[in-house]
Amino acid sequence: MHERIPCRTPNKNAHIEAFHSILEKECLDHNEFQTYGEAYRAVSEFIYRYNNNRIHSGVRYMSPAEFYEKNQRQECTPLKEIKL
Repeated sequence: MHERIPCRTPNKNAHIEAFHSILEKECLDHNEFQTYGEAYRAVSEFIYRYNNNRIHSGVRYMSPAEFYEKNQRQECTPLKEIKL
């Protein structure tokens, strides 16, 4: 589901704001891009690592991909539902 939020209300979309902060700190701040293609490749590689290799405390210190697979096979209990 896609949800639009009012402008200048980052508190209503904390998850994507946190992701953008991590992207900036771990990828964009460490590179100087000469072309759009270089930036696109670096961001694409970062997103792949973020989802497949980087562990996240919010999903029991697994990568999102690992948690998703284990959850699909019902090898771990679901996370608490987030109330918005």
